[in-house]
Amino acid sequence: MQKLFTLGVEEEFQFVDPSTRDLKPHVEQMIASGDPGFMENIKREMIQSMVETVSPICETVEDARREVVNLRTGLGRLAAQSGLAIVAAGAHPFSHWQSQLITEVDRYKLLEDDLQDVVRSILIFGLHVHVGITDRDLLIEIMNEARYFLPHLLALSSNSPFWQGRLTGLKSYRTIVWQQFPRTGIPSTFTSWADFESFVNLLVQTNCIDNGKKIWWDLRPHP
Repeated sequence: MQKLFTLGVEEEFQFVDPSTRDLKPHVEQMIASGDPGFMENIKREMIQSMVETVSPICETVEDARREVVNLRTGLGRLAAQSGLAIVAAGAHPFSHWQSQLITEVDRYKLLEDDLQDVVRSILIFGLHVHVGITDRDLLIEIMNEARYFLPHLLALSSNSPFWQGRLTGLKSYRTIVWQQFPRTGIPSTFTSWADFESFVNLLVQTNCIDNGKKIWWDLRPHP
C-alpha cells in the first residue's frame, strides 16, 4: 500500500546568554565549529541570533518526534559549549530588532532590500511541519479543510505575550509582527492544484512576486 504522506519538522531557536537572558548572534560561529554530520541538519535564518534545525524526511510521527528530540539535544549541547542556551518561543521578551544582525546570505539581503524595516523587524521564531503528499489535488483538498483548524492550533501554541520589554495584552504577539509581511495568514480555498498554480502564475506575471516561495501563508503548498 502506497504511503499517503511523509513528514519533516523545522524549528527556529533563539541563542540566549543564560546570565543576561539577551539574544546573542552565534549561528556563524556554530556552523564554523560544529560537527560536520550535525551541520547537515541546521541552517541559518534571517538573523544571526537564530538557528533552524531541519529533520530528515520521516515516515511516521514517531520517527519525527525522535528526530526532533535528537536535534534539540545536539543543538543544546553545541550552544552550551560556547556558554549559551537555546530557547524555543515565538518572540524574545525584551530584545529589540534594531540591534540584531541580518545574516549575510543573498536571499535575506534581497528580502531586506525589497521590504526594508518590515524584514528587519521580524524578530520572531517559528515551527514548520512539512507534509509530503504525492497527489497534488488531494493536497489542495486537505489544505482547504485544514484551514479551519489554524486558529485552534494558534490558541493551543501561543507563547509570545511580551514584545520589547512590554506585556502586550495578547497571547501571541508573534502573530501581529508576522502580519507585517505580505501574503501571510489563513489562505484562500482553491478548487484544484491547477487553480493554485494559476494563482501563483498570476502573482508572478503581475510582478507581485518573482517565485512561489514568496507566499507565506500559515498553511501553504510548496510551489
